[in-house]
Amino acid sequence: MRQGYDDTLASLQGAGRLPSVSAAVARGGEPVWQGCVSAMPGVDVHSAYRIGSITKTMTAVLVLQLRDEGRCSLDEPIGRFVPEAGYAEVTLRELLAHTGGLQSEPVGPWWERVDGPAVAELLLANDGSGRVAGRGEFFHYSNLGFALLGEAVARLRGQTWWDAVRARVLEPLAMTATSYGPPTHHAPGHSVDQFAHTLSAEPHADTGAMAPAGQLWSTVADLLRWADFLAAGHPGVLGADTLAEMATHAEPADAYGLGLRLLDVGARAMVGHTGSMPGFQASLFVDRATRDAVAVLTNATTGLRAEHAPGAFLDGAVAPAPPWTPPWTPSSVPVPGRVAEVLGLWFWGNTAFTFEWVGGELLAHDLRTGELHERFVIRGDDVVGAQGYHRGERLVTHRDAAGGLLSLECATFVYTRVPYDARVTIPGGHPSPERP
Repeated sequence: MRQGYDDTLASLQGAGRLPSVSAAVARGGEPVWQGCVSAMPGVDVHSAYRIGSITKTMTAVLVLQLRDEGRCSLDEPIGRFVPEAGYAEVTLRELLAHTGGLQSEPVGPWWERVDGPAVAELLLANDGSGRVAGRGEFFHYSNLGFALLGEAVARLRGQTWWDAVRARVLEPLAMTATSYGPPTHHAPGHSVDQFAHTLSAEPHADTGAMAPAGQLWSTVADLLRWADFLAAGHPGVLGADTLAEMATHAEPADAYGLGLRLLDVGARAMVGHTGSMPGFQASLFVDRATRDAVAVLTNATTGLRAEHAPGAFLDGAVAPAPPWTPPWTPSSVPVPGRVAEVLGLWFWGNTAFTFEWVGGELLAHDLRTGELHERFVIRGDDVVGAQGYHRGERLVTHRDAAGGLLSLECATFVYTRVPYDARVTIPGGHPSPERP
């Protein structure tokens, strides 16, 4: 079983080109495995990652706590608790289920990448004019809506949203590795260049008033505690009946309850959430009937198929199997100047290829299948085919009158930035890429 989990994790890392990825699995509410595949020194299974919108599940629990205490009703408008809110008539229930018609993001700079505004500034900027639908018309995911819910919690509790999370969620559940900002031992957020395979650092912004939508950091071990709470409840946090209510489909939402995503994984009905922030992705889902759960965290902006992770670990990792792809590591060899301008998307006729710099070599993959089409190496001043139909042939660049890169040619095969570029003379047409 452990080998199966290890292989699944290695497959996720390789297929997603992830600088690091940590995962943990619970069966029947008990942790049975955790692991990490990392191409980064110092990052391991105990490292904290940003969990993005998994934060919303904690905000939702705080709202339901208040409801169970009789402090509010889910069918009351947010304006009762936050009168300055631009969407004052939208109910708490509609905000929890993303059915209130709010726009997805707050007005202003991309909130995930900059230090966030104070609450007063956020409320002033979002006056309701960004509405995309009528109340209850359809599901439309809204980060702004959860910022409003977090402010309602803060005002009803008389403390900050984060203080409420810490005192009423994390401490009772002994989730000591979950924090507002990055702890000392954390994975740094990165974006992976599509073609050069190099890493770019992503910001770790303090999102301010938007924090209830996606601020928090955690570990896979702590998230398994949270997953089991979502399945079984805890007398000091929230009861099982209320959690069952949260996990019930909220019309007209698409596979969403009250702050929880609903995910069908084969015969399993799972609940939880995915998460993303610049430099990070996350997946946490639990089968409430069996208390089987999966937590996955990575420090890459893209590359993790978060909805597929639970099924891969719970129902796919049952026997040893070879990894789907070899381990991936970021490119450590500088991209030569003459290669850097070649990287990207090229077309042979109408067929698209990506030219990428991997481990000191130039690789061309078929965009349709992902299969390796050609491998080129640097030999002195030349770029020469080392594998594929172009083996031994020189890759030549052609330029326009202004000196800009116009096309690539290898043994009369011509590659252009757009299909059949009219500016490019193709000798003899496009030969057929027959294989010997």
